[in-house]
Amino acid sequence: MNLILATRMEKLRARMAETDTDLVVIGPSSHMRYLADLSPHGDERPVLLMVSKDFAGFLMPALNVDSSRQHTDLPFFPWADADGPDAALAQLIDATGVSRISPSIVLDETMRADFALLVLDALPGAKRRFTADSVGYLRSRKDEAEYRLLKASHLLNDRAMAAGFAALKDGVTEAEVAEVIGNFYKENGATTQFISVCFGPNGAFPHHHTGATKLKQGDAVLIDIGGRIGGYPSDMTRVGYFGSKPEGFDEIHAILDRAVEAAIAASLPGAKAMDVDKAARDVIAQAGYGEYFLHRTGHGLGIDVHEAPYITGTSETVLDEGMVFSIEPGIYLQGRFGLRLEEIVIIRNGKAEIFSEMPRAAIAAG
Repeated sequence: MNLILATRMEKLRARMAETDTDLVVIGPSSHMRYLADLSPHGDERPVLLMVSKDFAGFLMPALNVDSSRQHTDLPFFPWADADGPDAALAQLIDATGVSRISPSIVLDETMRADFALLVLDALPGAKRRFTADSVGYLRSRKDEAEYRLLKASHLLNDRAMAAGFAALKDGVTEAEVAEVIGNFYKENGATTQFISVCFGPNGAFPHHHTGATKLKQGDAVLIDIGGRIGGYPSDMTRVGYFGSKPEGFDEIHAILDRAVEAAIAASLPGAKAMDVDKAARDVIAQAGYGEYFLHRTGHGLGIDVHEAPYITGTSETVLDEGMVFSIEPGIYLQGRFGLRLEEIVIIRNGKAEIFSEMPRAAIAAG
C-alpha cells in the first residue's frame, strides 16, 4: 500500500476510535477508490472492503481477484459463482476480529441494497450508520495530493472554457459548442464530466440540456463545464453575450459577482455551511432578486462532482481546512436569460482559495 493510502487508512482507524466504530464496510464506490485505489467491476456479485481496528480485506468474486491484485496488496476472500459469497463473507468477518454481538458498524451509503443486507444478515445485532463521520469526514478534508490534482484539473478547465467561448459564432448550436469543449478535453488527456451550453432564454433553466438552439445576436451565453483528469474533476460556470448585451445583463452579472465575493469572504474555518449560503443569498435578496435564486449556493467536490459538504441554507456543517466546495449563485429570469457564476474553492491556510484562474468578467463574443 502506498504512503497516501496507508495514511488514509491510519486516519480512518483514528476516526473509528474517536467514534467508537468497530467495522467500516465499503462497497464498489468512490469511498473504495479513496481508501484502496480500487474500482472493481460493479455488478450483482458482492464486493466489499471491510476495515476493523487492526485488519482490512476484501470480499471479492474469484474471477476479479487477479486483475484487482494489480491495485492493492490487501488480502482477498474470494468466492466463486458456484458457491456464493456467504462462506467467504463469514471468513472475512472472522478475520476482522469484530464481535458478532452488537458491533458498531459503518455501511457505505452508496453500495447496493442487497450488499448491505448481506452484511446485516451476517451481523444481525449490529448497530449501523452511514459514513458521514468516518470515510465521509476524511474525504471532505482534502490532502495535499488531492489539492494538486484538483488544481491541475481546474487549470485545464479554464482553457476548455476559453475554447468554448472562442467557438461562438452566428448560427452555431449549443451542441456544436459542446462538441468543441468535449474535443478539447479529449485532446488534452481529460474526459468529459459534463457540459451545459445555454443560449438566450435557455440560461434561465438551471439544469438546461444542451441542444439544437442556435446562437443569435443579443443572446446571453452561460457555459457550465467540468472535465476529469488525474482522477479528479473540475467544475466552473462563466457567462457572456453575443454581439450586444440583453437588457439588464450588466446589473445581474454585477449582483452575482458581489454574491460570489460575499460567499468567499464567509468561507472560513469554523463558519457553518449555512453562513456561506446566507452570504450569497443576502446580496441577491437585497438587490431585489431573491425569488430568482432557485437553488443552494454550492456542493462539495472531490472524487465525485457532488459530495460533502453541501452549501445550503440549513446545513450545520462546520467548515474546516481542506474542504472543497462550489460557490455558484444564479439569477434566472424566465423568457429572458439566466446567469450563474461558479467558483470551486478550498479552505486553505485559513481562507477560501479559488482553483480557477479565469476571471469572472462577462465574455464578449461576436
